Formats: sequence, C-alpha cells, structure tokens
Amino acid sequence: MSFSKFTSRAASLGAASAALLAPVVAFAQDAAPAAATAAAAVPEKGDTTFMFISTLLVLFMVVPGLGLFYGGLVRAKNMLSVLMQCTVIACMVMIIWVIYGYSFAFGGSESPFFGGFAKLFLSGVTPASTAATFTKGVVIPEYIFMLFQMTFAAITPALIIGAFAERIKFSAVILFTFLWVTFVYFPIAHMVWDSNGYLFKLGALDFAGGTVVHINAGVAGLVGAILVGKRTGYGKDMMAPHSMTMTYIGAAMLWFGWFGFNAGSNLEASGGAMIATVNTFVATAAATLSWCVVESFTRGKASMLGAASGMVAGLVAVTPAAGIVGPMGAIVLGAIVSPLCYFFVSVVKNKFGYDDTADVFGVHGIGGMFGAIATGIFASASLGGVGYAEGVTMGHQVMVQIQAVVITIAWTGIGSFILYKIVDMVVGLRVPVEAEREGLDLASHGEAAYHN
Repeated sequence: MSFSKFTSRAASLGAASAALLAPVVAFAQDAAPAAATAAAAVPEKGDTTFMFISTLLVLFMVVPGLGLFYGGLVRAKNMLSVLMQCTVIACMVMIIWVIYGYSFAFGGSESPFFGGFAKLFLSGVTPASTAATFTKGVVIPEYIFMLFQMTFAAITPALIIGAFAERIKFSAVILFTFLWVTFVYFPIAHMVWDSNGYLFKLGALDFAGGTVVHINAGVAGLVGAILVGKRTGYGKDMMAPHSMTMTYIGAAMLWFGWFGFNAGSNLEASGGAMIATVNTFVATAAATLSWCVVESFTRGKASMLGAASGMVAGLVAVTPAAGIVGPMGAIVLGAIVSPLCYFFVSVVKNKFGYDDTADVFGVHGIGGMFGAIATGIFASASLGGVGYAEGVTMGHQVMVQIQAVVITIAWTGIGSFILYKIVDMVVGLRVPVEAEREGLDLASHGEAAYHN
C-alpha cells in the first residue's frame, strides 16, 4: 500500500471514528453541567451542623426550660405535674410527627390547608434526600429539616398547659394534645410555612412562628382556661409562684434556646441567621427593661416575675420578625410589647375573671399578635427591614398580617373549643376538688417534688 493510500485510508477511518464518537462526546459535554449541578446540590456541612445545633437548642427550650419556667410559677404541690406534662407532651408529639405529622404539614400536597399523605411514616425521607423544596433553595438534609420542625411541633402544645395548670387531668392533657396537634397545629404549620399553604401564598410573613406557635398556643390556652374553669380558691387562697428562682432559671434557658428557634429558622448559617440573633438579643433586652419600667410606675417596684415575663414577651414578639426587621425595629418591638402584655395580664385578666395560671394568653397570645402585625410595619426597608415583595406596600403587608392573625385566632379558637369538649366527654377535663387541694403531684403521679 502506497503512503498516499495509507494516509487517505487513515483519514477516512479518523472521520468515521469521529462520527461514531460524536454522540458520546456530546453526551459527556451535556453530562458535565448536570454533574456540576448535582454536586452543587450536596448539602453544605456547615449549614447542616448549624441546623443540628439549632434543633437541640429548641429541644432545650422544652426540656428543661419551659418545664422549669412553668414549674416555678405554680404551687409546690404541682411542680412535678408541670414537668411531667411538658415532658410527656414533647415525647408524644415527636412520635406523632414522624408517623404522620411531618406529612400532614409538609407532605407535598397542593392543598392550601393540608400537607397530604405522601410522607407518612417518613416515606421517601432518607439520608440522601434534601429539603430544598421547603427551604427556599437552601440545601440541607431532609432529616434535619424534619427534626427542626418536629421541635416546634413539640413545644407549641406544651406552651398551652400553663393556662390551666394545677387543675387538669393528666389523661385530658394527653388526649387533647393528640387531637390538637392533628387538627390545629399541623394545618396551621402547613398554611404558614409550606409553599402551597394558604397564608404563605397570601404573602403572610412569619419568620419563626408568631402565628404557628404563639398565637396558636395563646388562644388555645385562653379557651382551655375558660372551659376548665378557675382553680379552687382562686382570688381567695394564696396562689403565688412557689419558686421565682426556678422560674428565672427556666426563663434564662428559654432565652438561650430561643436562638435556635429564631436563628435556626433562617435554615442556613448566613447573614440572615446573624440578624435574627442580633434581634433576639436586643428585642428581649428592651422588653425586659420595658416591663421593669412599667412595674416601677404602676407598682412602685420592679419584680423578678415582671422581668421574667418581659423577657418571654420580647422573645415572643420578635419571633415572627427575627430575620425580617432591623435591630432598631426589634428594639421598638420589645419596648412596646411589654406594656401591652402587662395591660392584659394585670387589667384585662382581672376584669374578665379568667384564670390563666401562667399568663399564656397575656404573653404568648397578645405578644404573638402584636409581633405578627408589627412585622408588617418594621419589615419596611426604610425602617431597616428586608423590604417587601415587589409591588407590595406597607399598608398592604400590614393588612395581610392582620388577616393571618385573624385566621389563626379563628382556626385555633374554634378548633380548640371543639376538641376540649370532646376530651371532656371522653375522660373529663378537671380533677376532683380533693385531688386539686392535695396537689397534682401526689394525686396524679404519686410523688412529691419536695420533702420536708
């Protein structure tokens, strides 16, 4: 074969090979961006760690924070009953959450009120699955998103029990919690935080749970306090908190854990988490000082109970606004919420005569309503907030916030009333008078917190 023929044949074979390999090369070129995209979707380890720590901080709020806070506010003979209720509620809701609660809230349904059944028993949730669908593009493992939301579901019904502490049956607490999270909490969580939820699509702003947690629990607590009735001897017997030291420790634990609650709701360790952290500091500080000032003028003395109440009121008010408003707006939120809550705790409650043992409605309900509505104001970029969606004005956003508050009040108010009535028919709500006088520690659990 001559050299010219050889080169001609080689050229022909090269062309043929190139033609045969062209699809492979093209596929490889197409696959490269896809591979890059897949690599970009791998969860960031720093964000995952941040969310893991935030989840543990929210758990710390319930066990032991809330238990100690409420426990100090009741009489010594009911201390363990409060600790038991907080603990067992949290444990039960954790089990319910992984069986069907996560699905009912975040199951992927297009319904505006219900998450669906797709994730029952955590179906499809694996170590490899991510929660980008629910996290505005932030890529974290779905397991950690599920767990973080689980702690929110666990603390909310535990908040309710402070409203009717010292006189409710333990069995009634358990049955009510089971029904309440199923028919009240999960739908509200879906409506507010799922991208298909009614209030989410309406444009309501709730960064970390002003509506879902605090208004929800506050209104349910008020309904419960009224239906269960006043404590025996209310207004006559001495019912002062038995340990303000315990209450202070619990309040401090709540403040500490609340950084997981608020900063963690940013879902990534970024500047948004830092502004939520700053706001959680300054709003709480302002509210604590504000409550002390109000008491100094009205009572002549600032009390530790008032300082602890102001602390919690500030935390509640800034929750829906934490990552949305600026630090100056957060300070104003804290400064205003304490006088407002103080008025409901010291004036409104006495005027209407309901017995809200730990002022769940006066602090969480009122503080949550104020915080939710004020978020619509202080979200304005001109006031240091993140600004509104395109085409949205302050007036429009405030009206949306009011709608969200009203809808939450109606949903939880009517739903809770019905569920309390069902529980009363099945097991009864209230312990006998003899058991109440003895104390729920002994009557319901057969043990005492203190021994003389």
